[in-house]
Amino acid sequence: MHEVNHTDFTYEDGRAVLGEGTVFLHISGPLVPLAMGYLGRAFVDRKRIIAHWFWELPEVPKDWSAAIPFVHEICVNTTFVRDAIRPIARGRPLHVVPYPLALNKMPRHSHRPEEPFTVLVVFNIASSFARKNPCASIAAFRQAFGNDPSVRLVVKYMNEFVWPEAVPLMEQAAGGATNIELTGGVLDEAGMDALYERADVVMSLHRAEGLGLPVAEGMLRGLPVIATNWSGNADFLTVGTGIPVGYELVPVDDPQGKYTGATATWAEANTREAATALQKLRADPMWRQRLGGMAAAQATEFFYPARYVNHILTTFAGVRG
Repeated sequence: MHEVNHTDFTYEDGRAVLGEGTVFLHISGPLVPLAMGYLGRAFVDRKRIIAHWFWELPEVPKDWSAAIPFVHEICVNTTFVRDAIRPIARGRPLHVVPYPLALNKMPRHSHRPEEPFTVLVVFNIASSFARKNPCASIAAFRQAFGNDPSVRLVVKYMNEFVWPEAVPLMEQAAGGATNIELTGGVLDEAGMDALYERADVVMSLHRAEGLGLPVAEGMLRGLPVIATNWSGNADFLTVGTGIPVGYELVPVDDPQGKYTGATATWAEANTREAATALQKLRADPMWRQRLGGMAAAQATEFFYPARYVNHILTTFAGVRG
């Protein structure tokens, strides 16, 4: 591994003196010094170094500051992440760029009458069970429908081995309800498409999201989405394109230890509000269809891959590499 010190970067009037090329680092802040050492001085010399970062809380950890001397500019995908990083940026240009997402096939938009009204929750336990907060979605569903057999909640999770306490907690929240389906494992792209095709509504009562991929994927598929009105997804899920749910900010409590900090807060969604939204969506298929259509239009424009490319080319015009 080649050592690269932040003093290898030279500046004139606060701007980097650059040669040929641009390097995008799609890694978290604490790993930037390690990555630069791995790449080596000969590779990074006189190149523009751009960090592309995600984070899920209002403040980034202190150890992210060690990355700043190694980067010239920073890209993020939501205003929430921008605001979290700005206090440590030390004047580095900070760009909000759209995230590129697209579907490989056109989704189904209509409910199949022979199937129950189906609500889908998708999350990865390795991304912090407490942050994804599936038990809030389970609680909202039970408040809305009880044990009604004509409705169904599908909770799709993966990586339960990372934190084995997760599944018992979901089972406890479900309380033996036969209309709640908890399913683990890993699905390929076709399997995920089939899972979304079963759904009439996507729900994410998360406590924090840097972006909110399940929210975005549900919207792209023309499904109405009920989600906590806080953090990254607030940039693209709004009244009229989905159902943002109210919340209160509470201290972070993450038993997995991924998110810590004495002053850190995240959102606790209002499950009663989410339950009411579920009831209204079930009762009004035409509204579901209209809302899903508006969601798809919004997400398709917001996440359009060509928009990402154009934004990058425009933002970094004149940079070759």
